[in-house]
Amino acid sequence: MEEPNFDLKKILVGVDNSDDAQKAFKYAIKLSKITGAKLFIVTVLEDHDMNVYEVLDDDFIHGKREDVEQHVQEYVKVAEEAGIQDVQGVIAEGNPGEVIVEDVIPKYHPDLLIIGSLDVKSPKKLFGSQAASMAKHSPISVLVIR
Repeated sequence: MEEPNFDLKKILVGVDNSDDAQKAFKYAIKLSKITGAKLFIVTVLEDHDMNVYEVLDDDFIHGKREDVEQHVQEYVKVAEEAGIQDVQGVIAEGNPGEVIVEDVIPKYHPDLLIIGSLDVKSPKKLFGSQAASMAKHSPISVLVIR
C-alpha cells in the first residue's frame, strides 16, 4: 500500500464568503504554518451568476473582476498577517469545481486542496456537489472542511 504524502510544499485553498470556506481558509493557514508550505488562495468568478446583459457589458465584468481581485487580496493580507511567508492569490473564472480541478491544479501543482463543504449561494445548495465533484476528479488529495 502506498504511503500518503505528508510532505506538503504547496496548499491550495478555495474561498468564498460561506462559513465553511472561512473554516477551510483558517485550516489552510494553520496547516501552511505547520508545514511551511506555500499557500495558494483561489476564488472563482462564476459567470453563470451574470445575466446575458451583464456578460455583454465589459464595464460590469471589469467591475465584478475588480471586486473579486480585492476580495482575494484581503485573504492574502490575512494570511500574511497570520505569519504565512509564501502566499499567492489566484482568480479563476467559470464553474468552481471544474475550473479548480481542470485549470488551477494543473497550473500551480499543489499537493493538497482544502475546500469548504457548503456553497455561499443558498443553505440548501450544498457546495457538497462541487466539493464531491472536486474530491472525485481531483488528481491530488482533497480535504473538505465542515
